[in-house]
Amino acid sequence: MTIGWYVHHHGAGHLTRLLAVRPHLEDEVVVLSSMPAPSSLPSRTRWVALPRDDDGFGGSTGAAEAPVEADPTVGGLLHWAPLGHAGHRTRLATIADVARDSTLDAMVVDVSVEVTLLSRLLGIPTVVFSQPGDRTDEPHRLAYRAASAIIAPWPEGVLSDAALLPVRDRVRWTGGISRYEPVPSASRSASPSPRGGGVVVLGAHPGLDVEGLRLAAEGAGLTLTEVGSTPATWTADPWPLLATADVVVSAAGQNSVADLAAAQARAVVVPQERPFGEQDATGRALDRLGLAVVAPGAPGAPGVRGVDEWARLLAGAIGLRPDWGRWQVAGAARRAADSIRGVVS
Repeated sequence: MTIGWYVHHHGAGHLTRLLAVRPHLEDEVVVLSSMPAPSSLPSRTRWVALPRDDDGFGGSTGAAEAPVEADPTVGGLLHWAPLGHAGHRTRLATIADVARDSTLDAMVVDVSVEVTLLSRLLGIPTVVFSQPGDRTDEPHRLAYRAASAIIAPWPEGVLSDAALLPVRDRVRWTGGISRYEPVPSASRSASPSPRGGGVVVLGAHPGLDVEGLRLAAEGAGLTLTEVGSTPATWTADPWPLLATADVVVSAAGQNSVADLAAAQARAVVVPQERPFGEQDATGRALDRLGLAVVAPGAPGAPGVRGVDEWARLLAGAIGLRPDWGRWQVAGAARRAADSIRGVVS
């Protein structure tokens, strides 16, 4: 088979998920994205660069100066299809050209309503990755109805899935998909590592009171390590830090939570503000299941500022004994791959 895979360019999570699932697919994969291609790709994987569809009009004489002013939602029917934008038009035409020339047997879309609809219009079985939050708006419901299969990368029943209920016969709840499952890399061990690595802040958290967190950590006799907040602190493989941290401070993105589960981490999770309340929904689920201490509000909110508040959050996390098996990371990437192959067979 030849599988197309659309990777959205916002953040790194969509690419990370592709790379987690890719080893479980023996097929040719053609990746389509506006992201820069990674320095290395798995074998039998080709990267096709797409132009951006969210930049300016580049000297167009039209009335609109920015895509957001060019009726991109079609009155609420779609999420992003700005009128008269050459980048948008070219990216969809490029996807159609690839579908024709590569004879795609399936298309994975992570994520885009418009690419989902285009793929289905081209007669390609289409697999859509769902996301947490309130996805009951008309564009999401349209995409789910058009999809041949829908992958929900979290355990069934832990999140409100109202948008998926009408199409639940096509939904596969895989559990959280982590890049650290199932085969350990050379830099990590298959057995749990001893804790003692202090507090690890995973990723960038705009507005977060890191200095207050540092003082609270020092007050508890713990060091603080930031990972990925700046180019200087970025690392391709944070596993050794995740596996040994006393506490991990993390956002509530799908990949981050899956990595916490793979590491059996004790965590303070700070939901970041995202469209459709994605991370807030995940944070509520983690809190309800007792898997993490969830800080109130978005990063920078009063509830996550100050040494005393951070001390309370850290103490709560250290006292956790989370049953991360409930997030069903083991086998999740293979279950996703099986769902992709299933739309063809």
